[in-house]
Amino acid sequence: MYQLTAVLLFLLLPITAYSNVQRYEHLIISTQIFTQADINDIAVTHQEYARLVTDNAWLSVMSERLKRFKPDQSERESFLRTVYYEAARAGLDPQLVLSVIQVESGFRKYAISHAGARGYMQIMPFWIETIGDEKHNLFHLRVNLRYGCMILRHYLNKENGDYFRALGRYNGSLGQATYPQLVFDILHGTWHYSQPAV
Repeated sequence: MYQLTAVLLFLLLPITAYSNVQRYEHLIISTQIFTQADINDIAVTHQEYARLVTDNAWLSVMSERLKRFKPDQSERESFLRTVYYEAARAGLDPQLVLSVIQVESGFRKYAISHAGARGYMQIMPFWIETIGDEKHNLFHLRVNLRYGCMILRHYLNKENGDYFRALGRYNGSLGQATYPQLVFDILHGTWHYSQPAV
């Protein structure tokens, strides 16, 4: 019933930009793991990615879907490997992370919101002081994805696994249906993936 209500609210509301302001909150201890040595602007290697993957078709399928946003195949696959790695590291569904990125930045690496959120996952600079280091560049691929995935994981933990509320917190629109429903619609319409039957 709650999801049906959310869908109806989404359909009744006008489409607007989704760049609300993330709010500062102390991270839950389980998410305060930030290894500075392995975050930068360099994509995850084939070897790092391969250690996590159980379905070799995922990269090919997602690459085809991402082509309209990132036409260069090498860049596209590097990006997808890194999304998969950082999502898995945070215990998130990589397709959900792709959906958040599409809504937040349209896959634009150097996107900046009117509130100052930066990069693919639109990270507010105050998070650098909270979970990172002043040397971190939020436009760097792996830095941005690491922050975004950790923050979303934090909100999921805080909301006891409730994706709707966690996404609302991530966007700074807790209690409003529009943003989470848009992410869910994109997840199910564009990024949903089922492992092929063996």
